[in-house]
Amino acid sequence: MRDPYQILGLTRSASADDIKKAYRKLAKEFHPDLKPGNATNEERFKEISAAYTLLSDSDKRARFDRGEIDASGQERHHGFGGRSRANAGRSRAYSGAGGGAGDDSFFGGEDWFSDLFGGGRKRGGPGGGAAGGAAGGGSRSRGSDINYSVSVPFVEAAQGTKRRISLSNGKSIDVAVPPGTEDQAKLRLKGQGLPGAGGFGAGDAIVEVHVEAHPFFTRQGSDIHVEVPITLNEAVLGATIRVPTVSGPVALKIQPGANTGSTLRLRGKGVMNQATKQAGDQYVKLKVVLPDPPDAELVKFMEEWSRTRSYDVRKKAGLE
Repeated sequence: MRDPYQILGLTRSASADDIKKAYRKLAKEFHPDLKPGNATNEERFKEISAAYTLLSDSDKRARFDRGEIDASGQERHHGFGGRSRANAGRSRAYSGAGGGAGDDSFFGGEDWFSDLFGGGRKRGGPGGGAAGGAAGGGSRSRGSDINYSVSVPFVEAAQGTKRRISLSNGKSIDVAVPPGTEDQAKLRLKGQGLPGAGGFGAGDAIVEVHVEAHPFFTRQGSDIHVEVPITLNEAVLGATIRVPTVSGPVALKIQPGANTGSTLRLRGKGVMNQATKQAGDQYVKLKVVLPDPPDAELVKFMEEWSRTRSYDVRKKAGLE
């Protein structure tokens, strides 16, 4: 992926607010819903979303700026031992049951090499002591876990999808991202980590899922919230409009006299709750928008109408 700052049109001195504003501006321009079927537009939006996902995370942004991770969020490895020059010889990307959460190298520290060649400290409890070493010809330990990360668009995370990752052994596998997966959720792939020593099993691959922000959907638990603009005549007279959901657009009936702030519920149009296996709801908040530019006939009508009719909305709201 290209430099995320360049993708968003920013410099490295950009503030968090600058990053958010740049993303929202570009997301509104390139969102796939605006140009359905435009593959170039979709790829551009994915690139923008991935850049925002990285730069909006202060820890990831700092690690990228230091050169510890690349533009896709993957660890940068330097040499066979995997040490990162950017963090002075200490990589935080990999940890496991065998080496603990602070192993100094790609393969889990010096003990991994000792285990491989039958020397060094003995780990794994009583079986890894002198007797265990004599019986097995070396120390015994479970293989280390390896951490990976993938970025998934908001709607794909809601519906469920797959992402391909390349493992440390050179294999590539497809990871199933279940419907309703939340941001920073971790998926465990059994036995896909580093090999164990002395007959012990391999570690696991831990895949952290980063859900990209959406230009108009927000998530609260299993529910989706979205603000939808409506015209003045739709608000006054009522109408049936099409509104977006994570599973595609649906028809929504607006009753006459609708106001800005009125909220309608679409049952079952939220995201799947993996614990209950039930979908949440979608809440549609209405926003009445006047013509832009102003309509001369509407202005004239309101001038006539207001001469004989008035209503005090601020007093009703308790603001006077």
